[in-house]
Amino acid sequence: MGFGSRFGVALLCWVLASAAPSDPWGFPSRNSAVWRLRGDSPWARVDLSQLRALSPRPAVAVRCQEGQLAVTVRRDLFGTGRPVRATELSLGTASCPPLSPNAAQTFVTFVAALHECGSTLQVTPDSLIYRTTLFYKPTRSGNPLIVRATPAEVPIECHYPRRSNVSSGAVHPTWAPFRSTVAAEERLRFSLRLMDDEWSRERLSNGFQLGDSLRFQADVTSEGHVPLRLFVDQCVATATPDRSSSPRYAFIDLGGCLVDSRAEDTGSAFVSPRPRPESLRFLVDAFKFAGDTGNLLYISCHLRVSPAGEAPNSRNKACSFSKASGLWAPLEGTAAICSCCDTGSCPSPAGDSREFRAPAARMGRRVRRDGPGQRGEHLGPTEADVSVGPLLILEPAQGLTNPSGSPGSVGNTPQGAAGGIPVVIQGLLLTAATLLSLTALGMLLWLCRKRLCPLAMSQ
Repeated sequence: MGFGSRFGVALLCWVLASAAPSDPWGFPSRNSAVWRLRGDSPWARVDLSQLRALSPRPAVAVRCQEGQLAVTVRRDLFGTGRPVRATELSLGTASCPPLSPNAAQTFVTFVAALHECGSTLQVTPDSLIYRTTLFYKPTRSGNPLIVRATPAEVPIECHYPRRSNVSSGAVHPTWAPFRSTVAAEERLRFSLRLMDDEWSRERLSNGFQLGDSLRFQADVTSEGHVPLRLFVDQCVATATPDRSSSPRYAFIDLGGCLVDSRAEDTGSAFVSPRPRPESLRFLVDAFKFAGDTGNLLYISCHLRVSPAGEAPNSRNKACSFSKASGLWAPLEGTAAICSCCDTGSCPSPAGDSREFRAPAARMGRRVRRDGPGQRGEHLGPTEADVSVGPLLILEPAQGLTNPSGSPGSVGNTPQGAAGGIPVVIQGLLLTAATLLSLTALGMLLWLCRKRLCPLAMSQ
């Protein structure tokens, strides 16, 4: 085989190696760890390349959970038998500290919500990918002239598989309960669901853009009960699954007042008529918390029933603000039962001596708010707390579909991160470089054959 043939084979091997699929972060496979249960479960990927640990056991383990991730770090981070200090470890660009570091423990644990500690989110056609970094920043030794350890970074990814909906291209995480159903004394079952645009079936995705309407349907089913009428006393939105966390926004409050409908820029309302007394529908314009980069909402509602034959009153009501009339309007009953929605002081349901009271600053604004005091954990047989979430709320510029309307990525760059060269452009550049290399090789061989090679033969 001549020199030209050997050189061509070598170049071909180089081209194939360059074109082979590579790790999106450039992780060497021997230095990365993947924790994955099954195809529809969240899974984690960790780059351990900077640790160069001598121990065969991974120094960092990650569990991607609903709404949060847990990171466990072996204090013998480099496998040298010299444990690092817990205070030298932090999570994310916000430098979140570990949980209760103890010098006697051999492991350090971090637990953080997916949107906390400076994490970034990337939405792809297949997954929600949250990225963060574990930082090791050693303290200086007593002698400033020497260094016994160098800083290290451990990039972490949490992948949450998503399912696409052809009409909306929105996201339906499969790891979290999309709605909750609560049984009260095994005779009443309360539920809260997100519905499609026609209210005909449960919505199969939970991705929304600002400007969309969230369509909720609350239901109760009974076994042997007298006919019942369902009411929603309160609904609270939070950025985490904990309904008592901050920020929190009570968009239904005061025992059945849809206070979000009071804002000038919303179309939120209870839907009339009810499909049946045991069901209640309401619309809420999509929103997100100011300054929050997590884009997730968790909805928790308190549902309650009363006998269907009992006339609606200020305790049992479903009131929306009508912008046409400038007045509160009840779903059933007289307008007088909604008068307390304006005063902010409504009588509580029967059997509860507490009144619902709202600060005047809460009326008509969508800001960070604290709702009324939490209800007791011991719920009666005719009431229950139910929840829906997480909901993914994106700004219109981020989009949930590509221009053709089919499901697509909401951008290839994580939020809050500097933009990089998209993968497609990288592929085009690689292809162009390969073609130029092949062209140069062809010209070199042609020149060799026409000029140099005859000269060499004549000698």
